[in-house]
Amino acid sequence: MSEKPSENPSSLRRNVNMLGTLLGDVIRDHKGETFFNKIEAIRQLSKAARSDELDDDGGNQKAEQQALLDLLHSLPDDELVPVVRSFSHFLNLTNIAEQFHLVSRDCETSYCVPDHFRELLKALKQKGFTDQQIAEKASELDIEVVLTAHPTEVTRRTLIQKYEQVFQCLNDLENQSLSDNEKQHVEERIRQLITQAWHTYEFRSKRPTPVDEAKGGFATIEHSLWNAVPQFVRKIDERLQAFTGHKLAIDAVPVHFSSWMGGDRDGNPFVTSVVTREVLLLSRWMAADLFLRDLKPLISELSMNDCSDELRALVGDSREPYWSLLKDLREKLKHTRQWCERGLARPGDANSAPTAGVLLDNEELIKPLRLCYESLHACGLGVIADGPLLDTLRRAYCFGLTLIKLDIRQESGRHTQALSELTKALGLGDYEHWEELERQSFLLKELQNPRPLLPHKWLPSPEVQEVIDTCRVVAAEGSRALNCYVISMAKQPSDVLAVALLLKECGVDFDMPIVPLFETLDDLDNAAECIRHLLSLPWYRGYCHGGQMVMIGYSDSAKDAGWMAAAWAQYRAMEAVTAECAEADVRLTLFHGRGGTIGRGGGPAHAAILSQPPGSVNNRLRVTEQGEMIRFKFGFPQVAVQSLMLYASATLEATLLPPPVPKQEWRDVMDQLSADSVKVYRGIVREEPDFVPYFRAVTPEMELGKLPLGSRPAKRKPNGGVESLRAIPWIFAWTQIRLMLPTWLGCGEALENAVQNGKRDVLEEMMTDWPFFKARLEMLEMVFMKTDSQLAKYYEDQLVPENLRYLGERLRLMLSSAIEVLLDLKEGDELMSSHPQNKEAIGLRNPYTDPLNFLQAELLQRVRSHEEGAEVGEELEKALMITIAGIAAGMRNTG
Repeated sequence: MSEKPSENPSSLRRNVNMLGTLLGDVIRDHKGETFFNKIEAIRQLSKAARSDELDDDGGNQKAEQQALLDLLHSLPDDELVPVVRSFSHFLNLTNIAEQFHLVSRDCETSYCVPDHFRELLKALKQKGFTDQQIAEKASELDIEVVLTAHPTEVTRRTLIQKYEQVFQCLNDLENQSLSDNEKQHVEERIRQLITQAWHTYEFRSKRPTPVDEAKGGFATIEHSLWNAVPQFVRKIDERLQAFTGHKLAIDAVPVHFSSWMGGDRDGNPFVTSVVTREVLLLSRWMAADLFLRDLKPLISELSMNDCSDELRALVGDSREPYWSLLKDLREKLKHTRQWCERGLARPGDANSAPTAGVLLDNEELIKPLRLCYESLHACGLGVIADGPLLDTLRRAYCFGLTLIKLDIRQESGRHTQALSELTKALGLGDYEHWEELERQSFLLKELQNPRPLLPHKWLPSPEVQEVIDTCRVVAAEGSRALNCYVISMAKQPSDVLAVALLLKECGVDFDMPIVPLFETLDDLDNAAECIRHLLSLPWYRGYCHGGQMVMIGYSDSAKDAGWMAAAWAQYRAMEAVTAECAEADVRLTLFHGRGGTIGRGGGPAHAAILSQPPGSVNNRLRVTEQGEMIRFKFGFPQVAVQSLMLYASATLEATLLPPPVPKQEWRDVMDQLSADSVKVYRGIVREEPDFVPYFRAVTPEMELGKLPLGSRPAKRKPNGGVESLRAIPWIFAWTQIRLMLPTWLGCGEALENAVQNGKRDVLEEMMTDWPFFKARLEMLEMVFMKTDSQLAKYYEDQLVPENLRYLGERLRLMLSSAIEVLLDLKEGDELMSSHPQNKEAIGLRNPYTDPLNFLQAELLQRVRSHEEGAEVGEELEKALMITIAGIAAGMRNTG
């Protein structure tokens, strides 16, 4: 399964070859030489089919491709699963090698991620910023990464743990001091891990629960971020000291983490108030356990006797003052962990209330650690203080006693339903049918009324009762464990006020930040007006304490209007909301709901941040990381440090060196591009009567529901059509067949129209001088590189009725035209010529992804050809599911 080595293979290719060779050995050992040779023949034919050019008309299959198809068609049923597993495993191993290469010391220049932070500090000094100005802004960095559990992670946690160990082995092999014997032992360990993975079932036996998803997030913290965060802060601190002579303040934490796992109930009936309570307790348990692990070596290290008077006053005549203080903290952490265990064992038990010795306030954790740190420095032992103790102290500031704060998210219609049932029960009418100003008047009056509104004997519907129970969880847990309340599909100020009233009526005694999430094209266009009106209300100005968070939805806006129109609507909304908050003298935090794929706001984070409207970042960034992107960006400590450094450098740069305000001419062109692209996009997706049948026939959208990916249903409404499909499976389905339609549909026609209308010079100026436009076209280019019209046509030939195929031909022509117009604008002959590393990575995967695509199309045809009600063979379904996971690995993202 290895590539033929080149004369001077890169370290990436060396590792890919080694992992592929070891996988081949495992396959040969388990399935025999004949089967291994068949896998090699498939791989060689797939590679050869990629190396030759298609005929000019693109209609004739190459001889190698036909030979590949003949071989795949001839596979007996009992070989389907091992064949698809072989290629799926290779793609996962390739991903590990590529991830490691980004942080490898042997990383080639074209692959290595530059030290953006160092380069930025140089640039800032050259621009005339003083050392003090730079240090102050760096100390004020406020980056919050929100981990979410959307159903995109197709890899089992069991396999992820094995991949993590393979990564560590690659790191060990770079140690030049290893003897040949030691290297052999490491390679043997890799062989063991690959063998374990080969003999492990790929999928969970059932869908994960929301609690399982939360545990996956905790595992990322335990195995990666726990070590990565202090390394990241040290790196920032070292860069600052080297360039400015200033250190970070001891309590400066440039990054925090929050989570939606166990708190995001939008469209997920399995996230209940009981689940949220359990996840919060698990989070506290994990925090206590991790800090106890930190304290064990710390207590041994801090054996010195010299201490400050302040510390001595606390511990008395102890010969080991640091031991005494930290042992007391250790006992309290043990009490805290035991309290969590009791609560988890007996949910709802009154005895689970905190007892004496349980730590609840972060200051109780931070104070003794900081006292030890300051005492050591006061005694001239700063070299000790700045070691593991400082790392633990920084973890305390970042993670605290709750490990990771939880957001609550719910759809606005659920709050409307709750208030509608309430007003009808009270004889006040039906809130749902009131006009917006009438709603606001009622809500503001009740928010300022001290008497309770909820009747004691009120029996609401189960859905409304769950909303009430969730608000009561917020009241019980408080601001220490919870972050903000996100309202999806927010449209009007009343959506925010409704949540405030429900929280008040359920006993919440703190002003929980309420975050409207604007998702559709119309809602994005109306976002600034909504925020302006909200901030004009005196009651709300008092409630928000001079700060407002606004969430921008990337997924649903792109699904609603197409990628280009959505991107411009997002930009305009951020720009307008920034202006409204500045006018009102309110501190704005923009919360970016980005997904893994380009079509859901994904893509290179550094470029994405730098392309935001000027003034919108202002040293603050809040962003979601979803599904498998959590593993890709934060799954390994070295990679996590690099990802966090990219976030930090981009946030600081966007603050101090913001992009230019777009010229009116650029805005006019973007307005027209947006109008043209949305017309084409909706003309196909909404208005073409055969689109939905074609989509359902050509993609594995229906079959995706069989994969136990995530706890949330794939559709908001079980019986709805494409309009009810969530953005993730919508993107996932098109990615599987390599057409990637949601990202590019409408873009080609829009760009071509602009060129035809004499705007080429303006477009070229925008590509050069406007980071927003440049980043969009580069992301579009990356998407085009991953598309494959011929593979998409193969799916069509296998799966789509003859009367619908005209639509596929039309879509492929549109894709071809879009690629041509982009290449013409960039004055290049090949896609991604300026990003050779990404181009090579995609090319490296194609010979292994292509057979999975061909097999998936055939397997879909076989499964669908069974008569309704007839049982599909287990091996057939299993092979189909593995192709879905393997193609996802080959594409490096799913939804």
